[in-house]
Amino acid sequence: MLISESSVFSPGEEGVYSNVAMRGRHADAYSMYKRGTRDYINAYDKEPVRSLNGVSKEIGNPSWKRSFLYILVASLASFLYGYHLGVINETLESISNDLHFNGNTMAEGLVVSICLGGGFLGSTFSGLIVDRVGFRRAFQLCALPMIIGSSMSATAKNLWGMLLGRLFVGTGMGLGPTLATLYVTEVSPAYVRGTYGSFTQIATSLGLMSSLLIGFPAKETEGWWRICFWVSAVPAALLALFMEFSPESPHWLFKKGRAADAEAAFEKLLGGPYVKGAMAELSKSERGGEAETVKLSELLFGHHRKVVFIGSTLFALQQLSGINSVFFFSSTVFKSAGVSSQSANICVGIANFLGSFAALLLMDKLGRKVLLIGSFSGMIVAMGLQAASASSLVSSSNEVYLSVGGMLLFVLAFSVGAGPVPSLLLSEMFPGRIRAKAMSVCLASHWVVNFFVGLLFLRLLEQIGPLVLNTIFATFCLVAVIFVKRNVLETKGKSLQEIEITLLPPE
Repeated sequence: MLISESSVFSPGEEGVYSNVAMRGRHADAYSMYKRGTRDYINAYDKEPVRSLNGVSKEIGNPSWKRSFLYILVASLASFLYGYHLGVINETLESISNDLHFNGNTMAEGLVVSICLGGGFLGSTFSGLIVDRVGFRRAFQLCALPMIIGSSMSATAKNLWGMLLGRLFVGTGMGLGPTLATLYVTEVSPAYVRGTYGSFTQIATSLGLMSSLLIGFPAKETEGWWRICFWVSAVPAALLALFMEFSPESPHWLFKKGRAADAEAAFEKLLGGPYVKGAMAELSKSERGGEAETVKLSELLFGHHRKVVFIGSTLFALQQLSGINSVFFFSSTVFKSAGVSSQSANICVGIANFLGSFAALLLMDKLGRKVLLIGSFSGMIVAMGLQAASASSLVSSSNEVYLSVGGMLLFVLAFSVGAGPVPSLLLSEMFPGRIRAKAMSVCLASHWVVNFFVGLLFLRLLEQIGPLVLNTIFATFCLVAVIFVKRNVLETKGKSLQEIEITLLPPE
């Protein structure tokens, strides 16, 4: 049986206040909450507060340890996204042989892309789901189709059974990254929000590496690909379980008029001395208990249309760079170059992990914009190497080195910036009132482009060749560099409320 939202919050923290004082303060908070959220906010406005971003020198920053475990739990959704992104890489050949569609490139592309079509559906409704039921229940709803879809794929007897299972899994994949990014953004202290945002990319890379490692025996062991799908049900079940004991986002609670619960959530995430400052900042930009329905027309044509356009374009360019063609079909590409797929995929996984770890270290030091520009620039160079390897100017002995080296450099450059930054940046830039739905609109462009890249990559590779295809991908990376320079603003080290006031002043 599911417990209520408020039951997961502890009544106090030892070492900050005595239990008696804590009970008294929560009693006062509850009585104010009963009188209305507006009176509750006014109570904070009458007292001097510590700014959460400009922290008092007396107390310093809130401890990162308080929210760390909850970030890890939320990152399980990203781990599952990475796992299902890569599980088809090593197993596609075995699946096509067992289910009798071997040699049909369109069917193989459909096994990959149907999952992305499901991702589009999940992402489209993610904002609505979060606004209705909150993050904890939304994460659990995300895990459910992943468990069901994995089971259906593992027991598939034909192509249609596999496609239906992948469609279910895709729905969960569409929900997962959106939820993880938003949750991490809303529960992290400002000074480590970029670092914590990189955790989702690291989790994705670990999921990808796990799927590649588990999939290695698939070509030698009959039916092993079914085990690969069964395994993914375990982290999905753990996500649903651990979310039962994680705090709800205080931003969501406040928006729903549950100010007392929002305070308790801040106390659990930041510590008692920081609650007043966090609540005061929250009250400046959010209107607790007065949440309005956000219409699609408001996002596309209203006050926030420019930021929505920036987000949608950034996600589209991220996928048009060709990154998921690497993750989906690297085995096929390496095989055509005469390189062992197992060795090559291990290198891809390591490059992805190293880049993600570098992003964790650099996100709050260099900033989001610098990482994006550097990342896309590195991807241009990498695609140039891959295009050169397919030209007649390169000898056959050097072709393999340029092709594989270019692909690994591409993955490394992507995972440093173009991978983790867009989701974090956009979740920071959107005001709390529209954050969930605006993110779902922007991510819709991600899934649409991702779907067509997965569906058409092999066909285009056959018809126009790697030279032209890689040149097209490099061109999109160049467009991304120009777009970021002209449109993206830096958000490093700022509280969500400061970002909202800076980028989206009141009408």
